[in-house]
Amino acid sequence: MSVNSEQLWAHLCEEAERFGVSEPVLASFYHAHILHHGNFADALSYHLASLLDSDSLPAMLVREVFHNAYISQPAIIEMAVADICAHYERDPACDHYGMPFLYFKGFQAIQAQRIAHYLWIHNRKSLALYLQNRIAAVFDVDIHPGAKLGSGIMLDHATGVVIGETAVVGNNVSMLHSVTLGGCGSGRGPRHPKIGDGVLISTGAKVLGNITIGEGAKIAAGSVVLEDVAPHTTVAGVPATPVGGNSQNIPALEMDQSI
Repeated sequence: MSVNSEQLWAHLCEEAERFGVSEPVLASFYHAHILHHGNFADALSYHLASLLDSDSLPAMLVREVFHNAYISQPAIIEMAVADICAHYERDPACDHYGMPFLYFKGFQAIQAQRIAHYLWIHNRKSLALYLQNRIAAVFDVDIHPGAKLGSGIMLDHATGVVIGETAVVGNNVSMLHSVTLGGCGSGRGPRHPKIGDGVLISTGAKVLGNITIGEGAKIAAGSVVLEDVAPHTTVAGVPATPVGGNSQNIPALEMDQSI
C-alpha cells in the first residue's frame, strides 16, 4: 500500500475540488460523495450506501451498518485503502485515486462484501445474505459473505465474478471479469479454492473445488482449474495444466495475461 488512509483522503479531496471546477455539472456530485465528509470512512459509507439503497433497506440504514462496522473493525478501512492503491498501481486506465472509489464496481463490490463478511462472522447472517443479494443485483458480482478476502485486491471490470462461501483469497490478488471461485461437493466443509498472495486469475477462468493456488501463480484466461497449482507456476487449458513458471515474479502486480 503506497499511501495511508489520511494521505488517500487528501488525494481524494484534491481531485474532487479540481474535477468539480473543470466539470461544473458534476460539482454537486463530488461535493456530496467526497467533499461533504470529514474523512475517508465517512465518505465510503455514504457512497456505498447510496449505491445499495433500496425500498427494503434505505441508504440511511445501510450507512449506519457500514459506519458501525468501520468503528468496530478499523482494519476494514485500511483494506479499502489498499484496494484503491491496487487499482491505481496496476490498472493503466486508472489515473487518479477517485476512479475506483466513485466508478469501479469491482472495488465497490469488494468493500460491500467486507461489511457482509463482518456481519456474517458476528452472527448477523440474515443481513449479510441480504447484502450479498443486493451487491449481486447492483454490481453483477456475487461473493458469499462467508468468503475471506485479503487486502490489495483488484477486480478489474468485475462483471460476472462469483466467489463461494468457503473461498479464501490472499493479499495482492488480481482477478478479471467472469472469474469463478466455485465449489465442489455438497458437504458443509471447505469446498472452494484457497488463493495465495500475488496470484493473477485471468479473464473467464474457473477455479473449482477445495484446491490451493500457490503464491505468485498465474491462471490463464478461460482455464478450468481442478487441481492444486504450485507457487510461481502458470497454468492454462481445460483442464488446466502447467505451461511454465514465473520465477519469483508477482503476476498480480504485473497484470500480464500472456502465457
